[in-house]
Amino acid sequence: MPTERLSLAQARRIALAAQGFNDARPTGRVDRRHFRRALDRMGIIQIDSVNVLARSQELPLFARLGPHPRTLIPDAARDGEIFEYWVHAASLMPSEHHHLMRWKMTREHMWSGCRELMERRPGYVDEVLRRIEVDGAIAAGDISERVGPKGQWWDWDDAKVALEVLFWRGAVSATRRDSDFARVYDLSERVLPAEVLAAPDTPERDAHRTLLAMAARHHGIGTLADLADYHRQGLTRCKALIRELVEEGTVREVQVEGWDEPAYLHTEAAIPRRVAATAMLSPFDPVCWFRARDERLFDFHYRIEIYTPAPKRTYGYYVLPVLWNETLSGRVDLKADRHEGVLRVLGSYTEPGVAAPAMATDLAPELRSMAEWLGLERVEVADRGDLAAPLRRALGSASLRSGR
Repeated sequence: MPTERLSLAQARRIALAAQGFNDARPTGRVDRRHFRRALDRMGIIQIDSVNVLARSQELPLFARLGPHPRTLIPDAARDGEIFEYWVHAASLMPSEHHHLMRWKMTREHMWSGCRELMERRPGYVDEVLRRIEVDGAIAAGDISERVGPKGQWWDWDDAKVALEVLFWRGAVSATRRDSDFARVYDLSERVLPAEVLAAPDTPERDAHRTLLAMAARHHGIGTLADLADYHRQGLTRCKALIRELVEEGTVREVQVEGWDEPAYLHTEAAIPRRVAATAMLSPFDPVCWFRARDERLFDFHYRIEIYTPAPKRTYGYYVLPVLWNETLSGRVDLKADRHEGVLRVLGSYTEPGVAAPAMATDLAPELRSMAEWLGLERVEVADRGDLAAPLRRALGSASLRSGR
């Protein structure tokens, strides 16, 4: 049984510091060096295509670096410094870690539709690969066989499924098209640096162990479920591996106030006396993407309501948790109204016991900064939520119109 005990407040500060929220934001021009520092803290950046505010992968950088060139991520991808793969869902990861995902590339695809295609059209996936070899990079639409309009979300035709099979196998890699964020697939040797692909494969068990150790460093502290979820590894395989990490001194088993399960503290994790950060977090930020951890670490119940019919939503369509006072203290429903040049705060809420005026004072500059970063002229706050009136006052009534 662990003998070292930590308070919940200490665990929160450890977790936030590990993710870079105890680092000072850049005061001058933000460049690739700052991007690398933030990525080193997070390890991976989850991708999501919803663009009601900004692409989700941009928001973790804004939360940690503030305003920055929005070309940082696509430039790093085009240079082969990062690559996209199924890590924590669709994610970007440093290319130097490509070898840690090759075990997955040898496995059968996780989606039954991919297996069904190969049974129904044997040889078709190879035909698509030969097309890329000869003609070069393609998007799914370039070889689509669809008849009629596309349906919702995961309505893929055979061409898209074949490309995803090749992507899963690592035969092709993908960048994103600027105009519509579609994946553009090309042979991996034409996307990734030669030295990345030449790196020796890592045996599957060793890869899982390395990923688990990386998760511990990125989280700072977490239960086994927290660490396994980071790179979407199974709990069963991680149980034996965590014991090895304890024995070799990579992590220490500790007890956190109020947690039923033991926690694992990375030996390099800092325990700052305070974390002074105010940030709006993407729904897919590593700090809050594992909902059970949100509740255990921050007493914060969070669910994405994008797929919930509007009348049944509690907080809104695209709601960002607000980090303030070392915890998740509120949430804002944001929309970039590009036609009107307005960052719309459609709803703004505090958690129980949070001082709304004080939080609004710190949050207002973040909203102004985000609006400027997105090329919007002003911020407008709708009436929904207990934070709305204090936030409108903090932003300054002279420069705003009350939205609804």
